[in-house]
Amino acid sequence: MIQTAPLPETTPAFGARSLHWWERGNGATAMTRSRSNPMEQFSLSFLPERRIYSLRELSDGIRGALESHFTNIWVSGEISGSKLAPSGHCYFTLKDADAQIKCVCWKLSYMRLKFKPKDGIQVLVRGRVDIYEQRSEYQFVVETIEPQGHGALRLAFEQLRARLRDEGLFDDARKRPLPRYPIRIGIVTSPKGAVIRDFIELLSQRFPGVHIRLFPAQVQGIGSVEDVCRGLKYFGAGDWAQIVVVARGGGSLEDLWTFNEEAVARAIAACPIPVVSAIGHETDVTIADFVADLRAPTPSAAATMIVRERREVLDRLTNRDARLAELMRYRFAVLSRRLHEQAAGRATSVLHRGLARRMQRVDDNTARLHAALRSQLAAQDRRRRQLEDRLRLFDPRPRLSRSRDRLNELSFRADSFMRSALARSRRRIESAATKLEQLNPRTVLTRGYAIVLNEAGEIVRNAAAAPVGSGVKVLFAADAVKARITESPIE
Repeated sequence: MIQTAPLPETTPAFGARSLHWWERGNGATAMTRSRSNPMEQFSLSFLPERRIYSLRELSDGIRGALESHFTNIWVSGEISGSKLAPSGHCYFTLKDADAQIKCVCWKLSYMRLKFKPKDGIQVLVRGRVDIYEQRSEYQFVVETIEPQGHGALRLAFEQLRARLRDEGLFDDARKRPLPRYPIRIGIVTSPKGAVIRDFIELLSQRFPGVHIRLFPAQVQGIGSVEDVCRGLKYFGAGDWAQIVVVARGGGSLEDLWTFNEEAVARAIAACPIPVVSAIGHETDVTIADFVADLRAPTPSAAATMIVRERREVLDRLTNRDARLAELMRYRFAVLSRRLHEQAAGRATSVLHRGLARRMQRVDDNTARLHAALRSQLAAQDRRRRQLEDRLRLFDPRPRLSRSRDRLNELSFRADSFMRSALARSRRRIESAATKLEQLNPRTVLTRGYAIVLNEAGEIVRNAAAAPVGSGVKVLFAADAVKARITESPIE
């Protein structure tokens, strides 16, 4: 039942009472009273109140609903229909076997992408779902793209190599020559791998006394790119290192991907000190190899390429010293002959004194050079002995000797245990054989007894089992005879 209140009378323009509304629940009741009807009849309306949206309001509401649930999400699929617009925005479709979605990558995000979209490539994309009002379509706004699979990594490698080559980072003109006799070498690599050990060992063998400074860095996985860049920046900021070596052992394309990153390539190019790339094995090629001033096939090969052997240097110094002495003697002979030809005695004596003083200076410098070389060699020899003493602490031979002694002891104990077990088993067998021999019926027969069998092959235990006229078989210890019963049992 609906109760209503009396309506106030008004004078509308058309001679009827005005229309009034009361909200009831989600709807409204319209009540109209006509002046011409004396019964004051009312008409009721139960139509719901209308909520009218504009297209902009509807699009904004849909966008808000999408952004509240589908922001900063990852989606995987295959790129199709990739197109780069003149505005710098990139448009493509991401699809799989069951569905597809249109994607857009705005210009600023596209410029920061390490991997550029290409048709047919499986990728992971991160972004948000948005709505495009002009066509009433929803689309995925891409912020990051990561390739999936080895082929995608190779494609990203080729794209980055082409872009850096076009920028001139691979040009031979920008690559700097390495110093011929470096004595301070910086290396950026992992402190736990075999690379640093082999590198130090080779340098110590070729030219002891070379100073090496290690910047510990991860060379694979999360944070490795930042570590390598920090190492290059560290050596580039100071003037200590004469050469910087970026080294890592071999591995798959994914393992070596740190050195295919654009940040590492640009850090190598920006380093003011010559950089040597010693990544992986001889067949492994990375972006760092193209940007570096020198590419070494392996980390060990890098040590042999940047540092000469001490014997070679000493032999060269000796040859240069002999050659210099020969040239000086020849020059002195020419000058002496010229002076004698000009009969300049006084000039000759002055020249002799000048030459004598210069020769004395040469002798002093030669002595100082020899003393400096002996001192340096002595210091290097002391350093070598210190390193040998430290390496003796890690010598595995004492540990192997103790392990060998323990193995011999355990082998002897096992042998003794096996002999004891075999002896016990042998005694048990002999005891069982003795008991079996005692139970052998032929042993009893050797004492003069015999076994009588009837015609059925049964043992005759009494006279009734062998009646008169029946045949029997008498078994002895060595042989047997057949007999026939001719007499009745003896009482």
